Amino acid sequence: MKRFHLAQKLLVTLALSTTVQLTGAAPFPDRPISLVVPNPPGGLVDTSARLLSEPLTRVIGQTVVVDNKPGASGNIAYQYVANSKPDGYTLLISYSGYHVGNPALMDKLPWDPIKDFSPIALLTVSTNVIAVHPSVPVNNLKEFIAYAKANPGKLNYASQGNGSVSHIGTEMFKQTTGVDMVHVPYKGSGPAIQDVLAGQVQVFISTPPSLMQHVQSGKLKGLAVTGKNRHPGMPNVPTTAEAGLPSFQLESWVGLFAPAGTPAPVIAKLTDSVKKSLAMPEVKERADAAGVELRYLTPAATEALVKKELPYWNKAIKSANITLD
Repeated sequence: MKRFHLAQKLLVTLALSTTVQLTGAAPFPDRPISLVVPNPPGGLVDTSARLLSEPLTRVIGQTVVVDNKPGASGNIAYQYVANSKPDGYTLLISYSGYHVGNPALMDKLPWDPIKDFSPIALLTVSTNVIAVHPSVPVNNLKEFIAYAKANPGKLNYASQGNGSVSHIGTEMFKQTTGVDMVHVPYKGSGPAIQDVLAGQVQVFISTPPSLMQHVQSGKLKGLAVTGKNRHPGMPNVPTTAEAGLPSFQLESWVGLFAPAGTPAPVIAKLTDSVKKSLAMPEVKERADAAGVELRYLTPAATEALVKKELPYWNKAIKSANITLD
């Protein structure tokens, strides 16, 4: 009987101790949060992270820092977050070209686009711009296609890296139009745009954050935007449909993901805080100025988008015989 009472006391003590630990735990978050970016500074992905970090800091009550980890077609950042503790403090700013493109481009991907990540929200989407250096003697998309066909292999095109949307998208453009251009991959938009501006590489299909100011200033020629509508920051640049190529459209997206296994209350807290952050008028103003469209989606809708696009990009990549250089 004494042993029974002793066991009861031990159980009660353990239960009380556990209750105290749970109620005494600091609410999430109680320290800074890192947004891991798979690209260097500059371009859509980094711009999206920085659009979010400042307002999210205010909403969630802890510092939100941007941590750029470029390289290996995004795999360094993706694997880092996939292997991080699922506690909500290390998050991935995910780029569609990597998230839904890499699984079709790599046989032994060190992360899984569904199993290794828990979606928090979609953040931004962006059309792409077909831009060329002024040294290319063309004034519109039809002239560019004709010139590229007449000079096979003489034009170089930049991409943000192997497997990026700018890489896959330009290869799809080549397949659609029958032009032949040489791929020059970079580690992100920043390094790529420098060589395009210098004329070392003549062509760049990328998002407005990389190209808009240079098209506006005349340093680059904007031949077309790859969305359904003209971009408000470049109203004189026609859509591909208006420019005579309706079969070619290309959109990029950026989302926020946590490591798989992150507790549901933490995901819910982050999702709600992101939604509030993106709804701030000043964030919309900054996004418009950067050429980015804010487009919040819930975790369920973001997951549905990923699952929808994975087979689409797999088919596009395989049918176009796109491989990593």
